[in-house]
Amino acid sequence: MERISWDQYFMAQSHLLALRSTCTRLTVGATIVRDKRIIAGGYNGSIAGGDHCIDKGCYVIDHHCVRTVHAEMNALLQCAKFGVPTSDAELYVTHFPCLQCCKAIIQAGIKTVYYAEDYKNHPYAIELFEQAKVKTEKVELKEPMIQLGK
Repeated sequence: MERISWDQYFMAQSHLLALRSTCTRLTVGATIVRDKRIIAGGYNGSIAGGDHCIDKGCYVIDHHCVRTVHAEMNALLQCAKFGVPTSDAELYVTHFPCLQCCKAIIQAGIKTVYYAEDYKNHPYAIELFEQAKVKTEKVELKEPMIQLGK
């Protein structure tokens, strides 16, 4: 049996986190890694103790659910809450980050974003990542791992 790469391993962790999502529109997971060690993880869902989309439905304004905190933001906020530095870390996320998460990722000092699937890749997010010299790379998963998040 062939051993999976580090990128596939951390992306699999993100797909596992996505299984905890409470969003009914898209399940997303994110893993922050530094020196090949996981320092935080997040999934998209409501604020802690709040109403969840799976229970109350989505609260949609201008085609966006405002009830949901994105997976990338939850992972970054977990680092902030527990005093874990994110400078020069890497982010593994199941879907390409939205524009708002892109800006937070850059401000947090993340150096590389690995993603499994394209999802409404905003041209300005791509431009901002390039300006900030944040590398983005799509990670292809092996067949058994693809089934994990589906």
